[in-house]
Amino acid sequence: MDTDPVFAADGLPEDRGLDLALRPQSFLDFVGQSRLIDNLKVYIQAARERGEPLDHLLFSGLPGLGKTTLSYLIAREMGTEIHTTSGPALARPKDLAGILTNLNTGDILFIDEIHRLPIVVEEYLYSAMEDFSLDIVLDQGPAARSIRIDLRRFTLIGATTREGQISGPLRARFGVNEKLELYPPADLTRIILQSAVRLAVPIAEEASDLVARQARGTPRVANRFLKRLRDFAQVEADNRITMSVAENGLERLGIDAHGLSPVDRKILATLLRAGGIPVGLKTIAVSVGEEQQTIEDVYEPYLIQRGFILKTPRGRTPTPLAEEVIPDGETGGLF
Repeated sequence: MDTDPVFAADGLPEDRGLDLALRPQSFLDFVGQSRLIDNLKVYIQAARERGEPLDHLLFSGLPGLGKTTLSYLIAREMGTEIHTTSGPALARPKDLAGILTNLNTGDILFIDEIHRLPIVVEEYLYSAMEDFSLDIVLDQGPAARSIRIDLRRFTLIGATTREGQISGPLRARFGVNEKLELYPPADLTRIILQSAVRLAVPIAEEASDLVARQARGTPRVANRFLKRLRDFAQVEADNRITMSVAENGLERLGIDAHGLSPVDRKILATLLRAGGIPVGLKTIAVSVGEEQQTIEDVYEPYLIQRGFILKTPRGRTPTPLAEEVIPDGETGGLF
């Protein structure tokens, strides 16, 4: 099951270096999430004036909204090093211990997908976050003994797309808990224009507005649309993204006038073919050939936000708007 690379978390391999290059280099360059940014500036200034590490932070929100970018900006503003890992990579306590014991005072440990930490690793993290120490058990059976390792004071930043899957004890140990919201088209237009300058590709204002409206409220998607449109412009339009290039390019990427991707349309077609009966997430995933988590994290939020589907305790149902955009003869689904 291959997710469309425009919406996938990693995107195309050749774009990964560009993704880093397009990231804001300071809070001045960061567009959107204004309340969160204002709060972070206060927290950072207060911590620096006290000469203390920043309190632990938990960022939640859909993929591509800037959780990783903000973590790097915080490290830059604090003047400290950032060490990155992910929940699935910390399979055993010794994996965590190896990272924590190498942190210097004030360093930031960024754990992506922190909701996927194994419980045994998570329990070791409790004392590290609260007391800046690790209790390591040596040997087994009657010879077992525990030693305490003192850690340098550090800041943990956790990122998650599924805050509800984080245990209460872990969540309670974060001093700052912030949720990133979807971006309005106006903010996405500013991001696209900013990225176009960095990519050295001129883009018409109306073209940037169109891309912003189709970018699902997500800067990552907006930038990936922009990079593909740059390819079309370079080869076919004298290296300038006009409105015509944008319209034609989005169509060739499979994005229709409503901002729907081919997978979006398959989801809606599956629901419509059910004849009004609520459809479960597992059935939808099998029908369209995607992982359940991908459906929930990548496609469903946009469809709900735009009013195409309703999420009920019994399953998903289409709205009348879905019937307007999916022709009767369009195939898809198991029904």
